[in-house]
Amino acid sequence: MSGRFDGRVALVTGAGSGIGAACAARLAAEGACVGVLDLRAASARGTAAAIRSHGGTAMALTCDVSDEKQVEEAVSTLVASFGRVDVLHSNAAALDPAVYGRDRDLDDLDVAVWDRTMEVNLRGAMLMVKHTVPAMPDGGAIVLTSSVSALVGDTMHAAYGASKAALIGFTRYVATTYGARGVRCNAVAPALVLTPAAQRALSPAQLADKAAERLLPWPCTVEDVANLVAFLACDESRCVTGQTLVIDSGTLAHRPQHAVQQWRNQDSFSSDQGRDAQ
Repeated sequence: MSGRFDGRVALVTGAGSGIGAACAARLAAEGACVGVLDLRAASARGTAAAIRSHGGTAMALTCDVSDEKQVEEAVSTLVASFGRVDVLHSNAAALDPAVYGRDRDLDDLDVAVWDRTMEVNLRGAMLMVKHTVPAMPDGGAIVLTSSVSALVGDTMHAAYGASKAALIGFTRYVATTYGARGVRCNAVAPALVLTPAAQRALSPAQLADKAAERLLPWPCTVEDVANLVAFLACDESRCVTGQTLVIDSGTLAHRPQHAVQQWRNQDSFSSDQGRDAQ
């Protein structure tokens, strides 16, 4: 790797698996000392151990990002070991079945599911920024993980989509508030990332639907997201701030498949009615 983060300290939340683990590994491979933060202690330790096994430097941290005291303690622990923070990648999200799995029909949405989604996805990002920026004496880079769900509507996961949309607005506020200190803030908005968990959760038909939505023949991987996060966190993007970069293999660059299917269904319904009337 190019060593773009030699001598720098990075903190990645939700780093026990998936996108967070890949981003933590990428930053470490390029020279960063990485705080690997996750709600699941064993997962955080696993990612940190994998980084160290490849010659990197990593510290496992356990924290519920929605709890301000825990966030403050985790950041303090990292700073006590490495002196400061240069990069924050706030990636943690409430994706467990008890929350995301119940964020389905808006008519029947449990308010507790809505609240927990906002606590982790939105308040968690705010708390990480609040307690990390003071540890960035020479400026730094913040990357938040949003989603294409923030940019389009759907018939399920309203809480998730709304929380990710709020993160896009929050990105601009952070960039505006801390720009004079040399702190940049951007967001990435992935479409479906084919992690092992996603492949297990989706049926072959659902995976085929996702493939049909893409313009490119290949899906987005965790490594693709890590590439983008590393770019936004390094000096090569030093004039980029307040932006949301979509990484979706072309999913949003054309007419939505949901609407196309609705039109097809409507045409079929109209044709059936016409035949019945004859």
